[in-house]
Amino acid sequence: MSATTIFPKTISPKTVSPKTISAKTLSPTTKSLSVTAGLLLSAFAATPAMAELDELRFGVPPWPGVTVKSEVAAQLLEAMGYETRQQDLAVSVILEGLTRNDLEIYLGGWYPVQTDMVEPLVADGKVEKVVSNIRGANSGLVVPQYVYDAGVTTVAELAEHRDRFDGEIQGIEAGTGINDAILNAIDNDLAGLGDWQLRESSTSAMLAQAEQKMADEEWVTFVGWEPHWMNVSFDLAYLADSDDAGVASIESTVWTITPASLADEAPEVHRFLSQYVIDIEDQNEWVHEYSYEDRPADEVAHEWIGNNLDTVAEWLDGVKTRDGESAIEQVRAQFDS
Repeated sequence: MSATTIFPKTISPKTVSPKTISAKTLSPTTKSLSVTAGLLLSAFAATPAMAELDELRFGVPPWPGVTVKSEVAAQLLEAMGYETRQQDLAVSVILEGLTRNDLEIYLGGWYPVQTDMVEPLVADGKVEKVVSNIRGANSGLVVPQYVYDAGVTTVAELAEHRDRFDGEIQGIEAGTGINDAILNAIDNDLAGLGDWQLRESSTSAMLAQAEQKMADEEWVTFVGWEPHWMNVSFDLAYLADSDDAGVASIESTVWTITPASLADEAPEVHRFLSQYVIDIEDQNEWVHEYSYEDRPADEVAHEWIGNNLDTVAEWLDGVKTRDGESAIEQVRAQFDS
């Protein structure tokens, strides 16, 4: 399937006004926002790279998962004695900033979508893929858990119960990679989908329609992905793919990307980042609270850190603060209530 856009803007099924479309409503696989790279890079130039990395600068695309994930990391780094700054930028500009040492941290290297953008920079020794901070993120067709429990566990089994679904798959915006994959499966009669229809609409409309059907315990299949608040709000099951249709069981990985020089310039920061691996259920919860419940990212992050110091201790194992003290002890002192 396409390695460009898989999922579009992700909007809460609550009433949304145009001004609501922000970092809280966009998904990580949206094409980079249209920005003037020259203006943004000139903003970088106004802040020269710091030899001692007194300030750690995050590149943050407008995706809720990366927004909260960056905020959690920033609060931990601040407890370690670093200044941090988060800059909202398009992916292409973030990657350019990393190669110029104008940014230090990018937590949204979404593979396979960004593979062609990142791998040449890795091969040239300009950036480092430090760790996959989210592993095994799933995407593709989902059904309510009660449908899964009734025996629909694969894409091929949808066709066996076509009438229960009215022969329809609820999709997202036209032109997205997952929609194209579904249309290809229909056109080529893969997994028995030849006589099905794809209903393309906005993500918010798809989720609202699915929520209404689930409230009545009707059978419905639609496009799902994680991390996303839908996995917290709804009891969903991801279908297994059939006939290599490419419409289910699509696995993604999200990488932490830094300048190649970071390990030498800030070894303690690099060690923390190499251990900063988030459980996908935790990020689903972060996105739910930030994007669906409309809570500020700093509040979500601060509360989560205070309630999950055992997990934080794993991330900070062996890590020292800027002053050479135990990082986890500094964090405990600030967050343990």
